[in-house]
Amino acid sequence: MPAKKFEFDALIKKHETLNSGFIEFPYDVMKEFGKGRVKVKALIDGFEYHGSLVKMGGDSHWIGINQEVRKEIGKDPGDEVHVVIEEETEERTVEVPDDLLKLMQKEPEVLAFFNKLSFTHKKEYVRWITEAKREETRKVRLVKAIEMMKKDVKTPG
Repeated sequence: MPAKKFEFDALIKKHETLNSGFIEFPYDVMKEFGKGRVKVKALIDGFEYHGSLVKMGGDSHWIGINQEVRKEIGKDPGDEVHVVIEEETEERTVEVPDDLLKLMQKEPEVLAFFNKLSFTHKKEYVRWITEAKREETRKVRLVKAIEMMKKDVKTPG
């Protein structure tokens, strides 16, 4: 059975304390999915985004609209977007670069820590390393990533 799709227009709202935004999901998540937190695949103005519907206080669930998404779609808090959301039932995986994988394999506790991270945190580590513009920067980030994971740091930077 194909996943149920929800299509609607929504305003991007500004998060009170972060440089991030969110949109409210205008349906009852418990009624529609039978659970309170739902991994979803969303098309936001045609840009594919993987996230979760979460309840962050108040009556509604929402999905975050981070800076990357806003940059891709050219929208900011206060702007309207067209959204199509469906539950993501496939396991989310992150392609780990060979150089990072080799370093983690030398440190079993680091590899174990990385494997326990959420999809989002894994993706943030990989993106932080792969977006380095210079090879020297990438090498520094690789070493720093291993050091941070040894200290149980979930996000790089």
